[in-house]
Amino acid sequence: MKNVVIIFPLSLLIAGLLSCSSESTTATLSAKKEEEVPIRLQLPEEETRYNVAFLIMDGVYNTELTAPYDIFQHTVFRDGIRQMNVFTVANTRHPITTFEGLRILPDANYLTDTLPRIDILVVPSAEHHLDTDLDDEAMLDFVRRADREAEFVTSHCDGAFVLAAAGLLNNSISTTFPSDIDQMRARFPELDIRKDVLFVHDGKYLTSAGGAKSFEATLYLTEHLYGDSIARSLAGGLVIDWRLSEVPHLINH
Repeated sequence: MKNVVIIFPLSLLIAGLLSCSSESTTATLSAKKEEEVPIRLQLPEEETRYNVAFLIMDGVYNTELTAPYDIFQHTVFRDGIRQMNVFTVANTRHPITTFEGLRILPDANYLTDTLPRIDILVVPSAEHHLDTDLDDEAMLDFVRRADREAEFVTSHCDGAFVLAAAGLLNNSISTTFPSDIDQMRARFPELDIRKDVLFVHDGKYLTSAGGAKSFEATLYLTEHLYGDSIARSLAGGLVIDWRLSEVPHLINH
């Protein structure tokens, strides 16, 4: 039997090697792209502004996130006040998807990144704040750590369940989404949870019924920090007729 010798043109051999190399490089770059390298989140004028962190995750509800975000972010257009740096934190820097399908790229990963001082922590409601999120010890530990240095910790709708699970509301009056108040009372029977109010401010904690009333609760905090005229100005920019006296609420200092 004769030996059969197959000869490839040199150009084809080189092309094949380049193709393999290209595929390998692409795979390596793709893997690096997926890997999160820890960062230090730096914000402008950190020392002279309030740093406001929004805790987000898959299933977060749009309104409870965007209502306080809009109001706090608009402080940068007001002179003569301590303005706010707003940023989002999650357990990833890859996109998260809200309950309504909006995709958001978090500014920082609280598991790996070095965060600036958090003066105000905002916990919007999310799809699983009544069940599996309350077993997320890494997330609850982040909330506890943020609470130690924060001047204010706020929640909207079922975000109050997260504050309660983290042990932050043990000595405070609070509220949550109206139809979930009984469930919150059953899960945390030791807490003082109020009905018939749209938000409660007790010490450093501000809890609200959520939904569109997240605007009112946030406007209240801006009035508490900056006074009535600034709060009305921020409300006017969002075409909100702001009158604190017309919003059922409870303040306990």
